[in-house]
Amino acid sequence: MEPRSVGRVFLRGETQIANMEVVMKHYLSSAAAAIVLMGGIGTALAESVVVVQPEQETVVREYVKKQPLASVNLLGIELKLGSPVPDKVELREVPNVKYRVAVINDQTVLVDPDTRQIVEVLH
Repeated sequence: MEPRSVGRVFLRGETQIANMEVVMKHYLSSAAAAIVLMGGIGTALAESVVVVQPEQETVVREYVKKQPLASVNLLGIELKLGSPVPDKVELREVPNVKYRVAVINDQTVLVDPDTRQIVEVLH
């Protein structure tokens, strides 16, 4: 049997073709796994986006005006979306709003009660 060229690889016989098929299946399955993983990451990022409706912000602002909360001063905490809120900070329930409210470093924040992460910083 004479050698034949496939791309830059010269193959001799059925065994080398079978080996190439195994290698290609490995690369294809790895590529498929990477695509699935990247899709999962995209989905996770999409699920982590929280949209607080303007009506909810208004309800929270009015609630805080009527029932002021004492500010908790925390050193070294960054008040941004996704930042964790320590357990020592009391989260106050606001009627008709899914999220809880707290005042940290004189900033009013909305917090997801399940994850204790900031979902909105009200300015």
